[in-house]
Amino acid sequence: MKEILQHLFDHKTLTKHEAKAVLTDIAAGKYSEAHITSFLTVFMMRSITVEELSGFREALLELCHRVDLGGLPTIDMCGTGGDGKDTFNISTTAMFVAAGAGVKIAKHGNYGVSSVSGSSNVLQCLGYSFTNDVDTLRRSIEQSGVCFMHAPLFHPAMKAVAPIRQALGMRTFFNMLGPLVNPAFPPFQMTGVFSMELARIYGYLLQNDAAKQGYIVLRSLDGYDEISLTGNFKLISRGAEELSEPSNLGLERLRAEDLRGGKTPEESAQIFLRILEGQGTSAQNAVVAANAGLAIHCVLPHITKHDAVAMARESLASGKALASFRAFMQD
Repeated sequence: MKEILQHLFDHKTLTKHEAKAVLTDIAAGKYSEAHITSFLTVFMMRSITVEELSGFREALLELCHRVDLGGLPTIDMCGTGGDGKDTFNISTTAMFVAAGAGVKIAKHGNYGVSSVSGSSNVLQCLGYSFTNDVDTLRRSIEQSGVCFMHAPLFHPAMKAVAPIRQALGMRTFFNMLGPLVNPAFPPFQMTGVFSMELARIYGYLLQNDAAKQGYIVLRSLDGYDEISLTGNFKLISRGAEELSEPSNLGLERLRAEDLRGGKTPEESAQIFLRILEGQGTSAQNAVVAANAGLAIHCVLPHITKHDAVAMARESLASGKALASFRAFMQD
């Protein structure tokens, strides 16, 4: 690792092969915490290259515990996090809304590192027990339309660096990798990212992933890694890049304070639950419907974005989203 670090400290980058080899060795426990911390820090000080991210991704996917969901047309709704906006758990709430509308969700999630509460924090607070048992995950998606894969149970490298990431408390390249390494290999993907530079890297990687039938990479121009409705947003899909605004989805513009999350995982979990139970604010409901609607449109592109958002609103208002969550928790 000393040679690798010196190479990086000399302002050089890694090839895809080198990046893959390093992450494979991290997963095998070959390096000390000090060396891993130094390695992570390099990528907090400069942009990651396509070659490096591609190599890291390839290593994680080769090492992961794969999940076979029988060819279901699933979608992952997984953002990078790290936007520093302290919102409530929008995508975690939205996945049950999309499931209530009939879309199958294979969610890859983790604890929050640079935020108060990630998807894993919220579900764990509400009593969900993580599992990597494939039969249990299949049953979950059959009964509720959702299965949840807690990243450290499926990725040895993520488990190896989890304490270091938690101690750092800052965004690392593992935030960038999370949405790219779903162990169920869903054919559809909707991912929010924290920068336009990363959005274009994602667009390149997903465009060249033959297994992806459809994807949307999104970022709000004011910095959110999801559709925040606080301003215009960019959508990247295969062969297209689109600048849009809330009114294009039939929704009004929101204020940043409308999206604030809890100060603890427990508070975040209660906000999540209130929204699904029909007690969310109009702003919370709107932003959840926007993100769930885009996921519906991604899987079912013949449905317009506007109509898909309407389907999401109906899922939330009718209680179908709550029913999905209750079925998910009963497994």
